[in-house]
Amino acid sequence: MNQTLAIDGTLGSGEQRSGADLRDDLRSDLLRRYRQVRQLTEQLAQPLSPEDQMLQSMPEASPTKWHRAHVTWFFETFLLQPYLSGYCVFDEHFGYLFNSYYEAVGPRQPRPERGLLSRPTAGAVAQYRRYVDAAMTELIGQADPGTLEAIAPLVELGLAHEQQHQELLLTDIKHALAKHPFAPAYLPPQTYTREAAAPMEFVAFEGGIVTIGHDGDGFAFDNEGPQHEVLLRPFRIATRPVTCGEYLAFMEDGGYQRPEFWLSDGWAMVQQEEWQAPLYWSRSPRGSWQIYTLNGRRAVDPAEPVCHVSFYEAAAFAEWAGRRLPTEAEWEHAARSPLRRANGHFLDRLSPHPRCCNTPAGVLQMFGEVWEWTRSAYEPYPGFRPAAGAVGEYNGKFMVSQMVLRGGSCVTPPGHIRPSYRNFFPPAARWQFSGIRLAEDA
Repeated sequence: MNQTLAIDGTLGSGEQRSGADLRDDLRSDLLRRYRQVRQLTEQLAQPLSPEDQMLQSMPEASPTKWHRAHVTWFFETFLLQPYLSGYCVFDEHFGYLFNSYYEAVGPRQPRPERGLLSRPTAGAVAQYRRYVDAAMTELIGQADPGTLEAIAPLVELGLAHEQQHQELLLTDIKHALAKHPFAPAYLPPQTYTREAAAPMEFVAFEGGIVTIGHDGDGFAFDNEGPQHEVLLRPFRIATRPVTCGEYLAFMEDGGYQRPEFWLSDGWAMVQQEEWQAPLYWSRSPRGSWQIYTLNGRRAVDPAEPVCHVSFYEAAAFAEWAGRRLPTEAEWEHAARSPLRRANGHFLDRLSPHPRCCNTPAGVLQMFGEVWEWTRSAYEPYPGFRPAAGAVGEYNGKFMVSQMVLRGGSCVTPPGHIRPSYRNFFPPAARWQFSGIRLAEDA
């Protein structure tokens, strides 16, 4: 987390600006961003009934209602209680119900049992959100200069945290609705035109000593730093993610039946879970492959990025293809390169699903569509120190048994991602919008 309040500065013309002017800008920007992010959460929940918002389809997922309340509890706990004089908590029980994993804050509802919380109702959670939003508007709008400096980085952290839960809201409700016997859609079907994917090309990088990590300018999560140097050997990286059509070729070549492609734990998972295809793929009555999307079931489009694969599946595909997954340092170095680049799609509320990769030849498309598994374990960077207090539990405590993903996806809110952003999941996880990018030694 890196955010500071500058109290002096200049415009491009050289005109001096007062500290008061800059504080007013910061105050206005925080209020605008706060309202924007909070409104999007409610828009994402709007298509869901109160019954939908209760669903918890597996221990790793959370109900929509819980996501809406938890991000609100974050603002109440870390901003309103310490900084807004006279603030009264909305409900004294919510600290137990909606704490996620902050041991320093106190005990909490076990994660696998969040779906048992029929009370408070979805309507009461909406009231909670309005109550906290009114108090946060008062806090930001009336804070004195010292308080404004103190709360600005925490507000930014809270907003970035809520954007993460917006993405989780969609991944979790997709998993829940897909478990229904008739797989109802979260949103109405959308028409789209099938396109051909751009050819997969590989861009060469010379390697050497490169700088990785966030530079401290603007907001970042603590796990993105400190910035440090890494020695890279020469490598080549694909210009786009692997498509469904390319992954189908792996499946048709016996990819899920041939242990030589799989890491030992991955092969054990294939046997245990009887994986035959990515999550949400199924055979139609005529034998063709279908995919469940948030807009309902439809035929698999061979040109769109393959999605909802585990690290094990990504690594097996790379082995079958005669290549490998990139390390996170290789991925970030490529994403920062001055080569021609293009972004994929981020969150589209009408059609939150990966789209065809059709960037021009030689253009790197590193961001959007699908999160991309890397070959790197989620570990602390050299010199990493978690922040003091309860907020320091945000990332560091999970630095074990996880793999790093990069790049964001079609359900990542716009503006949330950057080259240094480190996502992480256990290697068997498949319900995230996770895909594959190939690399190789040069």
